[in-house]
Amino acid sequence: MQTDTAARAAKLDKVFGTPACAVLLAILCNVLWGSAFPFIKMGYRLFEIQSSNTSSILCFAGVRFMLGSLIVLFGSTLLQGSFPRMPRGRVAAECCALGLWQTTTQYAFYYVAVAMLTGAFGGILNSTQSFLGVILAHFLYGKADRMTPAKVLGCAIGFAGVLIGTLGNHGSGSGLGVFCMMAATVIFTLSGPWNKSVTRKADSFSVCFINLFVGGAALFVLGTVTGGRLNHFTPVGILVLLVLAFISGAGYLLWALLMKNNPVSRIAIFGFVNPVVNVLLSAALNGEPLFRWQYLAALAAVCAGIWLVNKAPAQKVEP
Repeated sequence: MQTDTAARAAKLDKVFGTPACAVLLAILCNVLWGSAFPFIKMGYRLFEIQSSNTSSILCFAGVRFMLGSLIVLFGSTLLQGSFPRMPRGRVAAECCALGLWQTTTQYAFYYVAVAMLTGAFGGILNSTQSFLGVILAHFLYGKADRMTPAKVLGCAIGFAGVLIGTLGNHGSGSGLGVFCMMAATVIFTLSGPWNKSVTRKADSFSVCFINLFVGGAALFVLGTVTGGRLNHFTPVGILVLLVLAFISGAGYLLWALLMKNNPVSRIAIFGFVNPVVNVLLSAALNGEPLFRWQYLAALAAVCAGIWLVNKAPAQKVEP
């Protein structure tokens, strides 16, 4: 059984390490994450959670991520034929620490920011993770993932596309909301290399499960202890919560496997897809205004930026 699981894991690594597959899966991952922002805002509305009720916001986030961890277990049985083999000792402790950092800390800031910002404005701020990831990879991995003029230009054009896409549509947000979104973005960027390191020590599925379950449980406990509650359950509200659980489970798993098998900069740049999807769905689901020509121009710029960063991929070298 273990031999069969190892063989399936090796095949998955091969698929996720193939450039064409990595590009498609990175786009899919960011489409999922881009859809999270408007669905979270919809969830707040359906569960009647006020933007000032931080405790209930944390409870909502915690339930989502714990449900998302179950999606990871299902994915493991579907793709590997068994539950993931859980790490022990120091590796298990490191997985828990990663969960408290990447899920608990990042999303505590992120969920507070979502309550205070429009989808469009939040998308602009969140898009900075794309070029931050490319820049960070240059300093962490040196020759294996070096910054090049093409990457610099690609980052600049991609971010310009995001700005064009939200032109005249960014709304307003509080200073606290801006701070929280930027804090979440920096934490996400710093989590990428750590996640890449941990998935080389343990099964990717087990890392994702522990990350989401431990991080989600910590968010839920923190929210409950400070007086948060989830009330006003409705069929539509539960459906939205399940959609968010799928987004977190599938998104984290895809991202972990992509980070494990590719240079960080090749994957990070696809974060520019995230805010474009975010703003489009914010308009469709939450009634935020949409200006079509901006989004056509944004998509063209994002595609150009992605092509520039990936046209001469860095040689895959072990850091």
